[in-house]
Amino acid sequence: MSSTPTPVAFFEALRFWLKLGFIGFGGPAGQIAIMHTELVERRRWISEKRFLHALNYCMLLPGPEAQQLATYIGWLMHRTWGGIVAGVLFVLPSLFILIGLSWVYLRFGDVPVVAGIFYGIKPAVTALVLHAAHRIGTRALRNRWMWGIAAAAFVAIFGFGTPFPAIVLAAALIGSFGARRWPQVFALGGGAGKHVAGYGPALIDDDTPTPAHARFSRRHLARVLGVGLALWLLAMAVLLATQGWHSTLAQMGWFFSKAALLTFGGAYAVLPYVYQGAVETHHWLSGAQMIDGLALGESTPGPLIMVVAFVAFVGGWTHAVLGPDALFLGAALAACVVTFFTFLPSFVFILAGGPLVEATHGKLGFTAPLSAITAAVVGVILNLALFFAYHVWWPQGFAGPIDLASAFITLAALVALFRFRLGLLPLLGACALAGLALTLLR
Repeated sequence: MSSTPTPVAFFEALRFWLKLGFIGFGGPAGQIAIMHTELVERRRWISEKRFLHALNYCMLLPGPEAQQLATYIGWLMHRTWGGIVAGVLFVLPSLFILIGLSWVYLRFGDVPVVAGIFYGIKPAVTALVLHAAHRIGTRALRNRWMWGIAAAAFVAIFGFGTPFPAIVLAAALIGSFGARRWPQVFALGGGAGKHVAGYGPALIDDDTPTPAHARFSRRHLARVLGVGLALWLLAMAVLLATQGWHSTLAQMGWFFSKAALLTFGGAYAVLPYVYQGAVETHHWLSGAQMIDGLALGESTPGPLIMVVAFVAFVGGWTHAVLGPDALFLGAALAACVVTFFTFLPSFVFILAGGPLVEATHGKLGFTAPLSAITAAVVGVILNLALFFAYHVWWPQGFAGPIDLASAFITLAALVALFRFRLGLLPLLGACALAGLALTLLR
């Protein structure tokens, strides 16, 4: 058995979180897998059980679970500043990269080479969403109850347009009440839990006492909530004073504050809400541009929800928020504003709720709603996959012809993902080359 790792200095952890911000490809599943490999298996900063317990909480929250997990572990190891540094560094590289790529997209998107690359990536994104539904489903749908919850969620959102927060609430209630009568059904993973591997003693092990800063106190809770609310009010006050309530920046701040608080289930589940508000209500960008933005988000490190930075950049550019002579600066400012309002609640959730979570190890009342919510999310992601397939395969609507080339790229990407387990970047690269070749040959 390996010896217990030595304590980790703050700046050693900082270097890792910065590295993670640049290598965090693959969406939330890929990022969580990287953190598990690095922190649980290789570095042994935290045990498997404590890692999964933190992840369970993050999956219950609205917002990006991978970024929240990094914030949680950073907070557990190095107090408040450790959590803030881990969460910020998880996001910053992606923000800067997306600002640069968004500028290239708007300036050169009509160039055949760039258009061809996006033509190939968009069908790949459809395949990736389907693969995400399958990947989460294999973990969550372990019995007929879970399959039923997933099917009901799909019918609710596809057939009746039920708001996603209502679906999450219903699933959580089913899990909470169902666990009292059928606890084996609603145990995390649907009653078929996997054997937890042992990787040797960890710095934060299964039986490591909760550190003093991670113990619950009303004063700490009030302080975190107060600081979070003050930061939000200050940022919104600055926007109102300089831009006005009806300005693009103020409306973006308000809309993405609601998105951060009202949407659950990770980035794939958030996207329909963002699409409805950004495309159909506020007209910050078009539906085709939204899919292009998701393609960029899939091919860059950081949380997939960073697609909101692309949405804001395009909206800031097209609405010239700082005037026609400062298009790039206005668009970059919009991306930063939206990133702030999107991620601020995540820090508050972790820093305020973490102490409560540390007191709930192994309690079914905490994990049962998560099992039901995760099952419901499978149905919602499947609905999102159909949404993307419709827009990619029938770009002119069902009244127009099917784009056979896009459909073929999607099917080929699905085979590559399911049969050959091709990685994210090779898949996107191959599809981009296929799209480029088809565009240039036409």
